[in-house]
Amino acid sequence: MATPLGQILGLILGLVGAALLLGLALYLLFPRRYQTAASVATAYDTWTQDGILEFYWGEHIHLGHYGFPPRRKDFRQAKVDFVHEMVRWGGLDQLPPGTTVLDVGCGIGGSSRILAQDYGFHVTGITISPQQVRRAQALTPPGLPVRFQVEDALALSFPDGSFDVVWSIEAGPHMPDKAQFARELLRVLKPGGILVVADWNQRDDRQKPLRPWEKWVMRQLLDQWAHPAFASIEGFAEALEATGWVEGRVVTADWTEPTLPSWLDSIWQGVVRPGGLIRFGVVGLVKSLREVPTFLLMRLAFGTGLCRFGMFRAVRAGSSELNGNDI
Repeated sequence: MATPLGQILGLILGLVGAALLLGLALYLLFPRRYQTAASVATAYDTWTQDGILEFYWGEHIHLGHYGFPPRRKDFRQAKVDFVHEMVRWGGLDQLPPGTTVLDVGCGIGGSSRILAQDYGFHVTGITISPQQVRRAQALTPPGLPVRFQVEDALALSFPDGSFDVVWSIEAGPHMPDKAQFARELLRVLKPGGILVVADWNQRDDRQKPLRPWEKWVMRQLLDQWAHPAFASIEGFAEALEATGWVEGRVVTADWTEPTLPSWLDSIWQGVVRPGGLIRFGVVGLVKSLREVPTFLLMRLAFGTGLCRFGMFRAVRAGSSELNGNDI
């Protein structure tokens, strides 16, 4: 006879299994495909308005950093840690308060607020979603040197050389023209300024072509979350250098290992935050379950090397105005 603890565990496993099956059914019954910048904006407007993504993911709509090697960590704390790890990796912790930062693809402003609150930077956060801008403004305390506005990252309204630092987390997959994205990121950066980018990337298929099952997985990942295409780490570094605005070479790193636990942790939030069922009802439950197969495919892709989490650091060619020295 099963013990009470065994019965509880069996019940939990049964509910999780049923949820996965229901999510798969919804995934197959209601396919979707995003093609344009307008549809990307619409998708983020919807996700922001219904509040489901913020409820489960918090203020940071990006993966977490679980350390080298990964260790057990609170899901939301891992996201905060990611920002600080990215600051250190990019050398931004050596810059003075008042440094101007452009946060490209700022979401609802989680990273922008940390950069301003903890480092004293003056931050401009941009997103293509008007709803994200409104929510970011609502979450930002008065007096914090942060502002948010709607911008298309492929056609920024800022003059050349506007910022000391350009920062971007997981915005690249939404950009259909990676070369133009690279040009805009560097164009608005001051000479000697620092570009730091974190992105989801595909394996470089020039070196190892994708197999049929990998092409199918990539097609699903592109269709589900408003992604026109993933660049490879090598390919996007080449796009940055091809602008002619990079001093030396682009520095890259692979952060797949420390971010990998985020995918299953994302699913687990539905279990540890049951209040979502009360708050969002059956409609919210259905929408949440619809995303579970994509999380699992992401875990598969990043776990097998089909996808990689790329980090990029570049310095804009020319002398620095920060501290009066070269960076």
